[in-house]
Amino acid sequence: MWRSPCSCFAKGKNSATAWSVSMDLVKHSKGICDTFTFSNRRMMTLFHLMFCLWPTSNAKIENVSKPNIVLFMVDDLGIGDLGCYGNTSLRTPNIDKLAKRGATLTQHIAASPLCTPSRAAFLTGRYPVRSGMASLYRIGVFLFSASSGGLPTEEITFAKLMQQEGYSAALIGKWHLGINCNRSDDFCHHPLNHGFDYFYGIPVNNVRDCKPGHGSVFASGIKMYVPTALQIIGVASLSLAVLHYVGLLRVPHRPLGCCFLMTAMLLGLLLFFFYNFRNLNCFLMRNLSIIQQPWSYENLTQRFTEEATQFIKRNVNAPFLLLLSYPQVHTALYASEAFQGKSKHGLYGDAVEEMDWSVGQILHSLDKWSLSERTLVYFTSDQGAHVEEISSSGEVHGGFNGIYKGGKSTNWEGGIRVPGLLSWPGVIEPDIHIDEPTSNMDIFPTIVKVAGAPLPKDRIIDGHDLMPLLQGITLQSKHEFLFHYCNAYLNAVRWHPRNSKSIWKVFFFTPNFSPEGSSGCYDSHVCFCHGNFITHHDPPLLFDLSTDPEEKNPLTPATETRFYEVLRAVQEAVNNHTESLLAVPSQFALGNILWKPWLQPCCSSFLQFCFCNHES
Repeated sequence: MWRSPCSCFAKGKNSATAWSVSMDLVKHSKGICDTFTFSNRRMMTLFHLMFCLWPTSNAKIENVSKPNIVLFMVDDLGIGDLGCYGNTSLRTPNIDKLAKRGATLTQHIAASPLCTPSRAAFLTGRYPVRSGMASLYRIGVFLFSASSGGLPTEEITFAKLMQQEGYSAALIGKWHLGINCNRSDDFCHHPLNHGFDYFYGIPVNNVRDCKPGHGSVFASGIKMYVPTALQIIGVASLSLAVLHYVGLLRVPHRPLGCCFLMTAMLLGLLLFFFYNFRNLNCFLMRNLSIIQQPWSYENLTQRFTEEATQFIKRNVNAPFLLLLSYPQVHTALYASEAFQGKSKHGLYGDAVEEMDWSVGQILHSLDKWSLSERTLVYFTSDQGAHVEEISSSGEVHGGFNGIYKGGKSTNWEGGIRVPGLLSWPGVIEPDIHIDEPTSNMDIFPTIVKVAGAPLPKDRIIDGHDLMPLLQGITLQSKHEFLFHYCNAYLNAVRWHPRNSKSIWKVFFFTPNFSPEGSSGCYDSHVCFCHGNFITHHDPPLLFDLSTDPEEKNPLTPATETRFYEVLRAVQEAVNNHTESLLAVPSQFALGNILWKPWLQPCCSSFLQFCFCNHES
């Protein structure tokens, strides 16, 4: 896609016409310039050329003083689920309309293939490993509301910067970046402590355990570990009884008995937690208060939509930032009565189509209040579709990643290539496609800059401002390299050399799909990032995504003459990137991800099983 920098002269005119107009302006000035000296004439000509070549799209942005920002983030949506990306069986007319209004990014990449680290990168514009939001262990997301890990308070979100510029900022929907640190009411990781003025949504995640009859994401783990633990306790208890009976368990040995007793009590507490998981972990908050515990799925998408439209209405005359972060289409799936059974793809399709309806309602509100031309709108997913999501009845509950390999939890293209739609009438031309590597980290500097806020100087921001690319001022992405992490492990690197059509992707290791020959890790529900779950490659696997986007045919020195040249360039980039990383506390250390009863948010006493319903 190429557009002249002189496109300022006439909207919709081609570059030749724009250049003709600019020359007419110079000729029109000639009579006046003749009265000046030669030096002055030269200065006038230079002035007109500067006027033509000046990125006048910036002037368009400046004319919209502090534009509104609306960000849509869907959970686990596949790039192949939308009509604007080629789907012909799911109905997404409102999202497709958004694509027609502006730019469609065809190589938009999530900074991580998992919810928590991807969202941390999105909010901060930084690789999650920089903030400790990347795990060294199997668990790469926060599972419990009563754990102490979360987005560190020293991290700067775009909401915090825009709040300082006078924006009203609201997060509606899913957070998944922690709640408390030391007490059940310190809210150190809460959205209101990260720049948002208003929060209505779920602080952790929407999982199967939250909806009766939809199975459990913890069942396999419990089945795997609990029987073994119970056997150990049983054998230990029997041994202690025998020792006591024969008189060998005297006072010096009692600490051993206490240790086993405490272990048994701890396991009993964990069993209590998992038995009551829905009440303890699945709750709805308004700001700092729990208003529904557990939350009700009835009309949940409509409630989020109504909250969003009301927020827009309250801020018609003031700049606002709205992040509508849908819990859909992560399982447990749900759809309101008006959408149930209406799609061609079961409950998953119903959920997608209801989410599209919700997007349409927000766009209608912007039109209704004459805000569309003053609002930058962005739509994406936090990572690719979860291909392993199959219900207990065999229904597919995961999305479609199009032609791309793999899915959520992997750095194959299916796990990280996500929808990327941006619309801003009058600033971004309608119905354009940009086939350059971009990242969800780019939203941070993009919206911070259009809001007039300075970027932080005390930290590395890995994202790049998208506006020059969106407006044709630059033709190539500033991301020469993108680093793809599997939890805290550098998994792959993408290299788009300057003035080259090739987009190289190097894999240092790949997940072992199970069962073998499948397209995902069905035996473990997600793919893991270390140990026996992966295969290391020496030399690394090399693909050229410009000719093989499906990642079917790894290149070799025999099939690619630049094989070692590419590997050397990538290794040098890895070395430079690694040197830029600072040691930070891991938010996924064992002590930060365990359930801690004293951190448990509860709207009533434990004796009442943390139950309430204050939702009007």
